[in-house]
Amino acid sequence: MAKLQVLPPLDTEARLAYMERVRVWNDGYATEHGRRRAVYVETFGCQQNEADSEKIAGMAQAMGYEVVSAPESADLIMVNTCAIREHAEKRALSIIGQYKHIRAKNSELIIGVCGCMVSQEHRREELKHRYPYVTFTLGTSSLHHFPRVLWDAIEQKRRFITAESEEDMTVTVAEGAPVRRESSYRAWVSVMYGCNNFCSYCIVPYVRGRERSRRMEDIVREVRELVEAGYRDITLLGQNVNSYGKVKGSAGEYDFADLVAELDKIPGDWWLRFMTSHPKDASRKLIDVMANATHVVHQFHLPMQSGNDRVLKAMNRHYDMAKYRDTVAYMREKMPDVVLTSDIIVGFPGESEEEFADTLRALEDIRFDMLYSFIYSPRKGTPAAEWEQVPDATKSERFARLLDVQNRIAAERNAAAVGQTVRVLCDGESKGDAAVYSGRTAGNKIVFFAGEPSMVGRFVDVTVERTEPFALWGRVV
Repeated sequence: MAKLQVLPPLDTEARLAYMERVRVWNDGYATEHGRRRAVYVETFGCQQNEADSEKIAGMAQAMGYEVVSAPESADLIMVNTCAIREHAEKRALSIIGQYKHIRAKNSELIIGVCGCMVSQEHRREELKHRYPYVTFTLGTSSLHHFPRVLWDAIEQKRRFITAESEEDMTVTVAEGAPVRRESSYRAWVSVMYGCNNFCSYCIVPYVRGRERSRRMEDIVREVRELVEAGYRDITLLGQNVNSYGKVKGSAGEYDFADLVAELDKIPGDWWLRFMTSHPKDASRKLIDVMANATHVVHQFHLPMQSGNDRVLKAMNRHYDMAKYRDTVAYMREKMPDVVLTSDIIVGFPGESEEEFADTLRALEDIRFDMLYSFIYSPRKGTPAAEWEQVPDATKSERFARLLDVQNRIAAERNAAAVGQTVRVLCDGESKGDAAVYSGRTAGNKIVFFAGEPSMVGRFVDVTVERTEPFALWGRVV
């Protein structure tokens, strides 16, 4: 029978003690069987989830597990879920359902489900009753409990469907978890957790808790170590990085601009970027720091969501289009080469045709380099989910029109790069052709070129010869 448990506090010393117990248990298995138990981590969702999965893999590795790339080879499967849209939840549940067959062949297999989806009570109940082969759950704010919950499942041979404590959701910032990074030259660094904005469409504050900022000295230490280890592209993460340090007693007497300025002092040949920014908190101070920095790239992701003031107010975004346009104008004044990207929600409840037309006009005026656009998806527990919905056919038709406009704008902006030489961090072979390599510019644009293995993880200069809406093509100088 699954046990619903609110996890009590767990300090660093206790976490290390649980990790040691699991490690000893795995060492005994390795001695007896000639191989280590293996862990497979499946990740859905955003960069924050990717960073969380790197911590899960790091802790598992420190506890004696070998990280493998196939679930069939694993003794422990961890599924890190997303809840930002219903489609993401259904995909995760479908994958979890497939693991039933692996569990049937291996009765000792442990399956853990974590992330945003299981921070919702109705999803925990669904996993508890409809997925009896799931061993335990962990919400986003309680990942530092992973060693304890895993050990309890091993020792007691029981299921643990866990709920997060108020302290974990509002106060706790757990430091010191080992990280197994997927890349040797690109890295994610979380600077804060949670969100206080409560946009009417968004589930994030309910599943990731209130804003908690890490101490500046801990972040600086982590980034310095990454640069010294050879990392070349480091991204600071937070649900709203611009709110960093604003919660009293969390980070100290400094804000996000101060943090960025301090990190920029770290010597080396590397890039610093960040996401995501909220327009209401994107300060001129931060833009000035970026414009004068050595390592901070001139790329800014600034979610607009809608180009209409009434819709923005209904979304509870706390800015209007005049404020948004002023921020963009100041950004382009200080950084004429800035690459500006954004998010747009199509078909928000109550959105009229004229209000959607305001969004299209904003795209024409602002001319984003890239757009992440989404058809509105109701999230249970959010205010907007209870409002009158725009018909699906209307949402799909508007979405197609939005893509047509943005693809044309992106193609036009990229075309201006023909003949320019851009600096690219090489990622390796492209997916479609082993003779073609790919990488990203400081503005995070994809570039394809003829390369070689020695270029991977290094900066190369590429002269752009042709462009498409979503990529540049060129030759290495």
